[in-house]
Amino acid sequence: MGDQQKTVVALRLWSDGDQPLLERLLGDPAMTLHLGGPEPLEQIRKRHVRYCRLGDSGTGQIFVIVVGAAQVAAGSVGYWETEWRGQSIWETGWSVLPEFQGQSLATRGTVALVAQARAAGKHQFLHAFPSVDNAASNAVCRKVGFTLQEEFTGEYPLGHFMRCNDWCLDLHTAQ
Repeated sequence: MGDQQKTVVALRLWSDGDQPLLERLLGDPAMTLHLGGPEPLEQIRKRHVRYCRLGDSGTGQIFVIVVGAAQVAAGSVGYWETEWRGQSIWETGWSVLPEFQGQSLATRGTVALVAQARAAGKHQFLHAFPSVDNAASNAVCRKVGFTLQEEFTGEYPLGHFMRCNDWCLDLHTAQ
């Protein structure tokens, strides 16, 4: 077994102290290359508040991907309620800091997230919509067991159009 699989990876709920992590994940041009570019600090602050409150609303949950015995924050993964093709679904997304990339942390964090979304029991389908150009995120989808549905033109953030893949995982199927 490689060192990547020996590293303990866990999820913990997003909390008040996680804004610096979000600033690194969404404020860096390299980290947001496939997301339309970095968010302004004020927008990141507002997003952080939403992340902290999301679990209370029953409409999703954001987690910090933590590694090792020290539980070092390596990235984030979450799911949230949205409408897609006339149906209420969970949408998911993830991001891993540069120094932790290439260690299967996004994949392992997403596997743990699938269990959380499945346990929530609210929606049958979990979708991910990575840019077609984001090879790493598309690979996560394949490794976790999502099925590629289609390619489409998405808008994220508002005013920024890109080609995306629609990956879907049926949460009601056998684990």
